[in-house]
Amino acid sequence: MKKAWKVTGWVLLAILVVVGYAGYRVCLGKPFTINELANRQLLVFLSKNPEFFTQVGLVDGTFLDFHSGKLAAVGVKKRDDDYALAARFVEQVKEFDRDKLVGQDQITYDVLLDQYGSALALKRFDWLSSEGQYPIAPMWGTQVTLPSFLQSSHVVKNEKTARNYVKRLEAMGEKLDAVTAEMQRQVTLGVVLPVSLLDKAEAGIKDTVDVAPEQNPLVTTFTERMKGAKGIDGALSAALTHDAAEALKTRVYPAYARMTAALEVVRPQAATQAAGVGRFPDGAAYYAVMLKQMTTTDYTPEQVHQLGLSEVERITAQMNELLKAQGLATGTVGERMKALQKDERFLVPNTDDGRKELIARYQNILDEVNARMPEYFRTVPTGKLKVERVPLSAEKGSAGAYYQQAAMDGSRAGTFFANLRDTHETSTWAMKTLAYHEGIPGHHFQISIGLGLKDLPLIRQQTLYSAYAEGWALYAERFAAEIGMYKNDPFGDLGRLQAEIFRAVRLVVDTGLHAKGWTREQAIEYMVNTTGMAEGEVVSEVERYMGLPGQACAYKVGQLKILELRERAKAALGDKFNIKDFHAVVLENGGVPLTLLEKFVDDWIAKTKG
Repeated sequence: MKKAWKVTGWVLLAILVVVGYAGYRVCLGKPFTINELANRQLLVFLSKNPEFFTQVGLVDGTFLDFHSGKLAAVGVKKRDDDYALAARFVEQVKEFDRDKLVGQDQITYDVLLDQYGSALALKRFDWLSSEGQYPIAPMWGTQVTLPSFLQSSHVVKNEKTARNYVKRLEAMGEKLDAVTAEMQRQVTLGVVLPVSLLDKAEAGIKDTVDVAPEQNPLVTTFTERMKGAKGIDGALSAALTHDAAEALKTRVYPAYARMTAALEVVRPQAATQAAGVGRFPDGAAYYAVMLKQMTTTDYTPEQVHQLGLSEVERITAQMNELLKAQGLATGTVGERMKALQKDERFLVPNTDDGRKELIARYQNILDEVNARMPEYFRTVPTGKLKVERVPLSAEKGSAGAYYQQAAMDGSRAGTFFANLRDTHETSTWAMKTLAYHEGIPGHHFQISIGLGLKDLPLIRQQTLYSAYAEGWALYAERFAAEIGMYKNDPFGDLGRLQAEIFRAVRLVVDTGLHAKGWTREQAIEYMVNTTGMAEGEVVSEVERYMGLPGQACAYKVGQLKILELRERAKAALGDKFNIKDFHAVVLENGGVPLTLLEKFVDDWIAKTKG
């Protein structure tokens, strides 16, 4: 942990010193190197977005920490300031002559312009909030992500970070009120969230405020984390716990009450809203922009829809053969998988003991696959990936699992979060695939390797592109099967195929909702019938797509591109093909658009052949 700070903290300090020394050059758009510019721009961005600063995990609790007691602003001014910042950054990048840059510097140039250009592409949609499409929503809404961030990302390691945690709780009420105001502004522009999202949002708020402030996880987890923090004795811990509970009682809970009241005012309008974004002002153009950004392709909604239908047909045939081999031949594939979902052989009790059992199973799966990774990867992340439960405040609107990256200073480990709201939603035959996707060799490998890349600016060590990151994680599921992790486990392999068809169905459903006028109920019915997934899980998924259009398409599009590139390399290189080298090309250049990834692989093929 100390060593991590010695490296990353002093790197950031060096950036700060250089910024102070040469600030006038930045203003003039005359940076020294493209990497220096990228780091300066990231530092400026982080200074305006303190939650992101904490998530990067560089200097919280040190003398360089000026941010961990603050929350980012919310509102039109914040949104427009971000657009202006992106435009200024574009001008600074273009001061460089790309043709005179070489190697990774050219890639950095391309990535920076792509990132800032993507932000500016949304400027035409004046109804958008600084918080995105819906400021209040079950999964992506700030009222969910903010408490989850405080519990899982704000590290409490010393007195400073503990006091700053309380400051953030004290600022939370004002931020929630600003989020409510943004929702109300959108309503005046014709953007109202559908009633199903409103209902879930209100249910999540109710769960948050139904407990006494001192029993709220925002307080209890804070108290627990202070036990291992430096310089905090019992008296200080008690005082800070009291202050945290008081902040909830006097600021946070009243703000949630005002948010609920505001949602109730718009309920009649919400009840009439269609599921997709086509109803928004300029909604078709908005979806096209989102689809392009999420897939990093120029695929049209119709192309994505047809690709999904084709993949559904292919995977359904594979599942049918495997089901018949297990003596399950009656009914559609979806019906048979739905029955398998209820098979008590593959369920654990929906109790606290059952939840502990699932966490232990996930940990064993991850440890087992990790032992195999040196056979296939040149770089294997150090440290044990740990498994934790999704925070209670976020369970209802969250997916079945997700990964949170480690802090760069080593103060927070990479974590696989499992959603344990109902253990019967997770059949044991589905667990391996979830663990491989979110953990090893999926997101944990891709993100951890990215964070450890040398000689790249900080922004390129972060996860920037859904198609790259989610495509890799879905590729990891397939790769685990290829190396025998499902050997003698046909039901586990069915779980893998169900996860794959689930991602193929996403292509159909996302485009159906946002480009073809599908209703929420139509999307749910198609998804349940095709995959056999539990309806409760499907409902959460469909509502997720309603709240963030295009993102669900990133997985399958990205996976298919990585598989295509691997097969291209195998065909071109023959005996010279090395899987470790291929994985290094994919993972050791940081997160990039799929078009750049294709160029990397083609260049590697040419170099290896030569």
